[in-house]
Amino acid sequence: MVIMRRWIDASGRPGSPIHHRVSSFTSTLVRTNVLHSAFDSSDMFEAPYPPYDPTDPKGFSYTTVVHRWPVIITGVIDRMHRLSHDLCLEMNAEQSEPKKESFKLRIDEAKGIIEKASEISRLKYEMGRNYIMEPIPADGESNEMYNSELERLAADAKNTWFTAPWLFAECYLYRLLRSYFAQTTQWCSFDPFASQKIDTFKQSAKAIYQIATTMHQLQEEHAKLESDPEKLGVLFKEMIQMCLWGNATDLSLLTHMSASDIEHLQTVGKDAQAARAEFILRDDQEKVWNHVKSLSNGKVDFVLDNAGFELFTDFVLADFLVTYTPYVSTVIFHPKLIPWFVSDVTPDDFANSIAPVLDREFLPPPPGMDFEHLRTMLKRWEKYIADGIFALSVPTTTPLGGGSDGAAQLAEFWDLPGALLEYAIPCSQSLECARSQQSRYFQRRFEVITASSLTGDVQWPAWTPFSTALGPLAGSFPILSLRTNKADVVVGVEREIAEKLDESGSKWRVDGR
Repeated sequence: MVIMRRWIDASGRPGSPIHHRVSSFTSTLVRTNVLHSAFDSSDMFEAPYPPYDPTDPKGFSYTTVVHRWPVIITGVIDRMHRLSHDLCLEMNAEQSEPKKESFKLRIDEAKGIIEKASEISRLKYEMGRNYIMEPIPADGESNEMYNSELERLAADAKNTWFTAPWLFAECYLYRLLRSYFAQTTQWCSFDPFASQKIDTFKQSAKAIYQIATTMHQLQEEHAKLESDPEKLGVLFKEMIQMCLWGNATDLSLLTHMSASDIEHLQTVGKDAQAARAEFILRDDQEKVWNHVKSLSNGKVDFVLDNAGFELFTDFVLADFLVTYTPYVSTVIFHPKLIPWFVSDVTPDDFANSIAPVLDREFLPPPPGMDFEHLRTMLKRWEKYIADGIFALSVPTTTPLGGGSDGAAQLAEFWDLPGALLEYAIPCSQSLECARSQQSRYFQRRFEVITASSLTGDVQWPAWTPFSTALGPLAGSFPILSLRTNKADVVVGVEREIAEKLDESGSKWRVDGR
């Protein structure tokens, strides 16, 4: 079973309805590019509808190119300027000549990156004027698929910022930013978004402590829960809702875990689920739970999205599956190998997600909250990682860019330039050697990923079945996609509902209203 996650937070303003969907299970075969030499772009899948691009000023893609990307890029430049300034101050205060020389090397490279990143001022200018997207430079990391796709787009005169598919262009942007750092020696392991991820995590302290208390209370009822699938099903749906809505508010029903309270939850929980259903366009939670119950010593894959609080809730759901149900014994987490879409989880984010939080000063408990509840849960997760119950799909020491490790080469699949369904065919030959060596990896799984990548960010009619929108990915193991509507692509919605929402004039596909 594989859980793939993307845009699972609910960021609507108070009082504004947020439309989510829990997409249906399908069978999918994920193909991976182990050997780039085997890639053949002529075999790429083409959907029967065009992808979204920024040509429509009213669309999400246009807003992204014109407004969102420049802010992200400027933030990277500002971050490097601040770091370079801080290094200068440290160097001036340092008495040791060898250390001064080390500082000087880093400062010189930081200045070089700033000069290169300052070209983004030109890049922002070019974005707004539909210039051609240049090839990713040779930087020692994989760039073949990006540049092959640029060539393919150029043949169709679609290799400019406003004609290229939006999803490819955004992936390309992060790979281009990565190249600025990959070409250095002092900054090749630097994640320009790392501090932002940490700051965002710390802002979620109250929700984190609330969830830790909930899990503490669940532990007291462990034996009773494990023997009662009906009660487990109620709690499982609440966990899914936690991941879908991206906050702790919806866990309020789980704050009292006595036997009588669990009985009460089975009744009240139905009412709460019914209230939330108003904002859910597609809901297959029952199918998901039925599939979970069919597992025995099951392995579940999480394709990780955002670091910080979302990674924390991924751990919570994984903890629930292996600790409180008899159906799952192992959870595999799949990171991104380069800084990706600002906040996605890298191996380093995963490796440093628990130990810092065990320091009470890193995340002080809010008034009335118990640090011991959080510490106990984190220690359990540490043991699960040590015992292989929780595992990263690559070594936690994997450097940014992936390196030459075989597992890291497999993980490059999640950093491909654009729609995952496009690469199912050309990467299939490369997959076979990995598949023969790691056949268990492709057994029954259950997955959480970006709906845009899964469905190609294609202009599918909203009532297109999810399995159809997966294209050649459909066919091997079940997928669960949890998604908040924050981009144009939507599938799996009943036609009558979609047409009614379109007629309402609201931007329900983009902001959920």
